[in-house]
Amino acid sequence: MTSDPPPAPTLIAFLAHRRIARGPRDDVLAALRAHDGGAGAMVFDAETGERVELDLRPASMPASGEDAPARGVGRPKLGVVAREVTLLPRHWDWLSRQPGGASVALRRLIDEARRTYAERDQVRAAREAAYRAMSVLGSELPGFEEAARSLFAGERARFNSYVSDWPADVAEFVRGLAAPAWNAPAPDAGA
Repeated sequence: MTSDPPPAPTLIAFLAHRRIARGPRDDVLAALRAHDGGAGAMVFDAETGERVELDLRPASMPASGEDAPARGVGRPKLGVVAREVTLLPRHWDWLSRQPGGASVALRRLIDEARRTYAERDQVRAAREAAYRAMSVLGSELPGFEEAARSLFAGERARFNSYVSDWPADVAEFVRGLAAPAWNAPAPDAGA
């Protein structure tokens, strides 16, 4: 059973609060190499808001020590990754009584929780993505703290009012990252 590889992320590069490149990794790399000052740019994953480090050395210059380690034999080639889970004895007792064993029961519970909480998780991920990017790009901009508070409080109008005074490219980027956060009510205090 094979699956298609995930799509390559879209990257976005900023230099002094101005977007200088957006697109696939190779396009952004080429744009940064061609841009004066491109080495000082901050590059982000356009979907997650995470910083991305790019090697701006010419493609003809080999990167040292970046060879991927050889994979061992066993299940990881099938996509299964073993990790440790710490549970209380009553949890292990319950899991041992489930059809298919502990692993099957845990996978079933996780899939059910992913379906049940998909909207909440999407809202949380959008808020975190916007905050990640705005913390790097806009922490010194006016209204940053208020914008962050309104983002996590689910107050779209307040958030937009604070970022509207920011440089246009930064405001557009963080608004785009935050957009899915406005699809649900403000988080519950108990969530």
